[in-house]
Amino acid sequence: MPGRKESNLQKARRWLSGGAVTREDSDDELGEEDLPWEWIHAKTSEKQSGSKKRKRGQSVEEPEIIGARMGTFECKVGDTVFLKSSDNQAWIGIICEFTEDEDGDKCANFMWFSAPDEIRNKTKKRTDFYKNELYISPSYDVNPLSSINGTSYIMSPGVYNKRFPKGTVPRNAKEYGKVFICRRGCNTRTATYTEEFVWEKIYKGEQDIPALVELVNGQTKATRKRSGPRTKQPKDEDDQDDYMAGQSDPEQGLPHTPRKKRKFNDAITPKSHHKTPASRKFLTPTHKRIVIKKALEITPLGTRILSPSVLASPYALARNHLHVSSVPTALPCREEEFAEVYTHLESAITAGTGSCIYIAGTPGTGKTATVREVVAQLNAAVIAEELDDFIFVEINGMKVTDPHQSYSLLWEALRGDRVSPSHALDLLEREFSTPSPRRVPVVVLMDELDQLVTKNQSVMYNFFNWPGLRHSRLIVLAVANTMDLPERTLSNKISSRLGLHRITFRGYTHAQLIQIIESRLANVPNNIVHPDAIQFASRKVAAVSGDARRALDICRRAVEIAEAQAFVAGGAEDETPNSPSKSARGKNAAARREARKSPIVTIATIKEAIAEATSSPLQQYLRSLPLASKVFLAALLARNRRTGVAEALVGDVLDEARRMGVLSELTALRQVLLGERQDGEVSRKGKGKALASRMVGMEGAVVCLTEAGIVAAETRKGERGRRVRLNVGDEEVGLALKDDVEVRNLGFN
Repeated sequence: MPGRKESNLQKARRWLSGGAVTREDSDDELGEEDLPWEWIHAKTSEKQSGSKKRKRGQSVEEPEIIGARMGTFECKVGDTVFLKSSDNQAWIGIICEFTEDEDGDKCANFMWFSAPDEIRNKTKKRTDFYKNELYISPSYDVNPLSSINGTSYIMSPGVYNKRFPKGTVPRNAKEYGKVFICRRGCNTRTATYTEEFVWEKIYKGEQDIPALVELVNGQTKATRKRSGPRTKQPKDEDDQDDYMAGQSDPEQGLPHTPRKKRKFNDAITPKSHHKTPASRKFLTPTHKRIVIKKALEITPLGTRILSPSVLASPYALARNHLHVSSVPTALPCREEEFAEVYTHLESAITAGTGSCIYIAGTPGTGKTATVREVVAQLNAAVIAEELDDFIFVEINGMKVTDPHQSYSLLWEALRGDRVSPSHALDLLEREFSTPSPRRVPVVVLMDELDQLVTKNQSVMYNFFNWPGLRHSRLIVLAVANTMDLPERTLSNKISSRLGLHRITFRGYTHAQLIQIIESRLANVPNNIVHPDAIQFASRKVAAVSGDARRALDICRRAVEIAEAQAFVAGGAEDETPNSPSKSARGKNAAARREARKSPIVTIATIKEAIAEATSSPLQQYLRSLPLASKVFLAALLARNRRTGVAEALVGDVLDEARRMGVLSELTALRQVLLGERQDGEVSRKGKGKALASRMVGMEGAVVCLTEAGIVAAETRKGERGRRVRLNVGDEEVGLALKDDVEVRNLGFN
């Protein structure tokens, strides 16, 4: 039976990482690592080859390569060998053929064995595996011969028990740390297994490789049905040990001592703890206490559950569909860009090469949404076994506090370990620069690339340099809002590594925005958004930026305004108190509200939404100021334009405000602030109606604007001698009050 304490694969991995297993235990097969690799060719007759040359007049073909040699170590086609990867792990594969790459380096094509811990699907993962069991997988990869690190031995459980009756390989044996059991094939991506077999019967050498490939590929399909029920698995660990001990080859007939099962269900009387005698010596425990930290438990926050009636209204449906976070079933108007990104990613994943794509465009043009849709389609192809598996990582520059945290995020996605950025950089350098068997392609989406630019541009250099390495299989999708970011911000060495493959997402036209909004509102009843309103909003946004998110936000805000108007109209009717005569009619109130025509989104509603969307909070505050404060701001701006000085005395501003009020024809200004009488009384000089000597509320206006930070007033005794200065831009005040009816013609426009 296989060893219980430590698996051979763990021993081999510890040997590569400098563990307890020494090189003497491994027979020191590759001790001469500085020697070059040499091919071993098939033996042919020189006379026969020479006669062929003279007879046909052709050059003699080079003999077939059947093996490779480095020093005293030899390996041939069909041998099972160890390979070392970047993280000092030991992988095992069968040599299928020898070849050379484009640079002339000697390589070999390997068919890989997979360990049980490499299966990602935890629900389909088998639990009846040995400690040193491996699965033959239908995975292939070409790696250089320099990654070969020795010979391994694969056998069935029966042969293993015959050769090692004690269940463990002796430490002084040549095979120590190199013996593994294989009785099934497995597709690690789909977690499908073959039927159990005897390794010595299905594989004896090079000639059995095609049959082995056909067996594994034929029985590890995702849709393969089981020929019989799966054997019931034991529940506890000891039962599983007994189960595995009884699964030896029936042909061997070797007796074995059954292990006693422990009972966990019976009640056990606790022993009393007596005091230790003074003469008794305390012994140091031989086993270290292992403290396992519990996973961090997060208490979920309480969530409100809305009633179905709240989400059943057309306004609620429209708001949900028009939200920018709503994921549509399809992305209209981006078919060409989608096809280009999909083709590039699919070819790079299939070929197992690294590449870079620079995707540029203004905000809201569908860059990130298109890439995510492409990745979703590729994942569907992986599930359907039409494409090789890959890992997708998204790094958003707006979500990281430091650009160097991108290293930690990438390493955590690859290995699941959280390390510091500096440590992650060292691990990634080793990972992508060293050949590794069965490396899965990695697709990295670097969104908001503008935020990841550092002073020395090291983050950009590393992420764009790794895809160019031979064995990295890293595909980087760089998404930025500026088209000339490489030429304007990045250095030449980074721009050259970024490559020439660039995809530009141009702003949406008004016709495309109309199509996008109509596709979102296709399933909303009652047509609450008028087509003219959609066209008006689309043309307004297309004329400025072509941002689809801005168009959706404007339409969504317009729906909210229309919903508020419908609520006010319905509430005014329902506020009438019920009388005994109306109580009978109250049952049909809901039917009457449903029958009443609800307000729809019109061009006027879109204009109101655009006004809210284009104004800043400062402008909204300025519009809500009282009349006296608006007049004071108008007088202060007029005084500054007349004198050309940014500061003015409060007394001069008050005089300017009174002159503006006298010359103005605004009724509210003359009656409220100047106190113009309506009885026709003439002033003492007989030159018109009586007016106040100064405007009312100017002192309160100065205090209000100072507290809000709009103006800065000097703190000194006396009102008129203080200096006052505007703290905000003249343009902000003009944009906020140029259309205000209360202060029109006072110089804001």
